[in-house]
Amino acid sequence: MGSSENKFDLIIIGGGPAGYNAAIRASEEGLKMALFEERALGGVCLNEGCIPTKTLLYSAKIADSARHGADYGVKVDSVSLDHAAIIKRKNRVVRTLTGGVAASLRTACVTVLRESAKIDGRALSGEGFIVSAGGEKFIAKRLLLCTGSYAFIPPIPGIDEAVTAGYAVTSREILSLSSIPPRLIVIGGGVIGLELASYFNSAGSDVTVIEAMPQIAGATDSDISAILLRNHEAKGIKFKLCAKVTSVRDGTVTYESGGQVATLDADLILVAVGRRPKTDAVGLENIGVRTNRGAILTDDACRTSVPGVFAAGDCNGKSMLAHTAYREGEVAINVMTGLRDTVDYNAIPAVIYTNPEVADVGETENSAKAKGIDVKTATVPLVYSGRYVAETEYGDGILKLVVGKQHNNVLGVHMIGPCASEIIYGAAMLVAREVRLDELRRAVFPHPTVGEALREAAFMIK
Repeated sequence: MGSSENKFDLIIIGGGPAGYNAAIRASEEGLKMALFEERALGGVCLNEGCIPTKTLLYSAKIADSARHGADYGVKVDSVSLDHAAIIKRKNRVVRTLTGGVAASLRTACVTVLRESAKIDGRALSGEGFIVSAGGEKFIAKRLLLCTGSYAFIPPIPGIDEAVTAGYAVTSREILSLSSIPPRLIVIGGGVIGLELASYFNSAGSDVTVIEAMPQIAGATDSDISAILLRNHEAKGIKFKLCAKVTSVRDGTVTYESGGQVATLDADLILVAVGRRPKTDAVGLENIGVRTNRGAILTDDACRTSVPGVFAAGDCNGKSMLAHTAYREGEVAINVMTGLRDTVDYNAIPAVIYTNPEVADVGETENSAKAKGIDVKTATVPLVYSGRYVAETEYGDGILKLVVGKQHNNVLGVHMIGPCASEIIYGAAMLVAREVRLDELRRAVFPHPTVGEALREAAFMIK
């Protein structure tokens, strides 16, 4: 344990977006560090989340566009979706990107150890912490915990047996299916459930989504949630809202809704009720890191309750988005190296990559009301955009702008329609910088673009 090779300025546990990005930043700052990752580099995002699902959804989008090509004067006699070929391409994309992460870490001279790591306690010197991995002991002055999350399996009678038998899966397993299930039930109408429901619907599955809440897409603006629901129902996806699954038996799902009990049969059940921080085997208790329901408690500088220990990414349970994890990792390294920095959690954009896309940032009308913030809003149909009209048939996309009454500053932007994912970062900057309406009105937007709807909304608010 006294070997200098096992002594570091920083040990990072977890090689997902927070961990690998932080490692590269730390290397640039001259810190000697080691990064421990027992599974694949890139974490959930690259291996079983963001990138794999987007790869599948893009193939579905191409197929859907071809099926409706006649609306645009493009006639296609028949369209088929080759799921096996899509999965093969997905695997190639994942290999390319995870290989890129490994190469970036090598270039940055980061010591990567492919081992499970656990915190043993504090170093005897009182300066730093002891970490065990692969039968060895390591000492670091600081720790950055980036242990990620896992797909939550709710305590539904019969669900564990269904998972063991293979007819119930999480988002991890479903991304490697060799064939399309004829009937798919999705438990959970959040981002993960909706994206996978969208793909499998396009691929030919008869899809039903069971959601306990009265709307889909979680805390998404209610008007946008309703439009998304309407679009998916038009494609043939069925929704059971305000419905609670009570049991799973041999491919049959029983649920309650409005006081009535009903059943549905499926060839496959996707459990997509969210993720939970993965912190139970890290050794947090050995140094007294505080948690709440498994999530590591951090401030907006990513500091934990223990000086010298930081946490970033899904394990702190705050945002659980890859881009938030990137930012948290950067903030942690900045603070460690003496820079003042914090994460602005009010300006984190979120995207649902369905077709149409949904993107939002900042306050909704409901969230502002809950916080006692007086707001004024404008809702602009995207048909105000010439590009939207030229490229979309029968579109019902909208953009909603939320502005604070007191300071006339942008508090939130929410939209559903094409290009939403590529527009929302600009809206996030408006929220982060508390841009006023008069400043937004003076901005020049390229024409024709869908983003011009944001300028239209700014002029609608008095």
